[in-house]
Amino acid sequence: MRSDSADQAWFDAVFTEHAAQVHRYFLRRAPIDDAEDLAAEVLAITWRRRADVPAGNVLPWLYRTAGYVLANYRRKNRPVPVVIDEDLDEPATGPDPATLTSDADAIRLALMQLSPRDREVLMLNAWEGLSGSQLAKALGISRGGAAAALSRARLRLAQLWDAELV
Repeated sequence: MRSDSADQAWFDAVFTEHAAQVHRYFLRRAPIDDAEDLAAEVLAITWRRRADVPAGNVLPWLYRTAGYVLANYRRKNRPVPVVIDEDLDEPATGPDPATLTSDADAIRLALMQLSPRDREVLMLNAWEGLSGSQLAKALGISRGGAAAALSRARLRLAQLWDAELV
C-alpha cells in the first residue's frame, strides 16, 4: 500500500484527470440534479477501493463503477430520462430546430427500445469514447466480447432506426 501522501497525490491526479468525465457520464444517464451526487459517489468508492483500481486503466474502472452506482440508483424506482446533450444557450444557427427535435426524439425512441446492455455499450463507445480494451474493461468482458457486443448493439440500433424511417 502507498503512503498516505502518495495515496492523496494519486487520488488528486485521478480526480483532476477524470472527475469531469464521470460527471458527464451521469449527466447523460440520470437527472441533472442527481448527476453531481452520483459522480461524487463514484469518486468516494474510488478512494475507498484505491488498492483495487488498476494502474493504467483508471477510466474504464471508473466507468464500470459508475455503471454499478447508476444501477443502484435506478433500483430506487426513480425515473431516469435519456438526456441528449444540447446547448440551449447557443444562437439559432445551422439546421432547423424542428428537425433536430424530431431527430433527437427518434434517437431517444430507438435507444429506449434497445436492451439496457446495448444502450450502455453504445453510450460508452459513442459518448464516452471508449473502444477496444478500455470498453472491454469497463464492461468486465474480453476485448473480443466487447467488440462483438458493440457490433451487435450497432446492428440492433440500425435495425430500429431503419424501422423508424419506414
